[in-house]
Amino acid sequence: MSDDRPVDHYEVLQVNPNAEVETIQRVFRLLAQRFHPDNKESGDERRFREIQEAYTVLNDPEKRARYDISYQQHRNNRWRLVSAGAQAESDFEIEQMVRLTLLEALYTKRRVEPHSPAIFSTELETLLGRPREHLEFTIWYLVQRKYLTRDDQSRLMITADGVDYLEQNYKGVLQRKRLQGEVLKP
Repeated sequence: MSDDRPVDHYEVLQVNPNAEVETIQRVFRLLAQRFHPDNKESGDERRFREIQEAYTVLNDPEKRARYDISYQQHRNNRWRLVSAGAQAESDFEIEQMVRLTLLEALYTKRRVEPHSPAIFSTELETLLGRPREHLEFTIWYLVQRKYLTRDDQSRLMITADGVDYLEQNYKGVLQRKRLQGEVLKP
């Protein structure tokens, strides 16, 4: 994660911002067991520290209240920034380009690292420069169409259908660009 972006404790614990304390505690115990460094199968020290930090904040009512204020301000600012930049092009064109870009990132990951083809949605957020709130629809659509799938850690990866969709649509975009270039040439 980049240092200039605040950590989303809700995403780290994979809970809704409206989750009850009991839910947060239950999810924490589950994730802590899975990622504890002593767990030989799935231990991950960095992830375990993130989970502990998120739990420390979200389990304490005062810390959570302070965090929620900054969390909501951050979410509001992100919506404002993205919607201001989206006025130049139609929402449909932007969405199509985001889909193709997201699939292209996952396609590249699968080709370059076939043994580890999955990416966390937070990494995609950074790669694409788009807030999670704006990627949720895109990811939902691509999962529903079976162009993406999730692994057991909720990471996203491209499917064979996703590869076909990307290749078919990518060719179409390149063709349109070539045609526009030919029309613009004197």
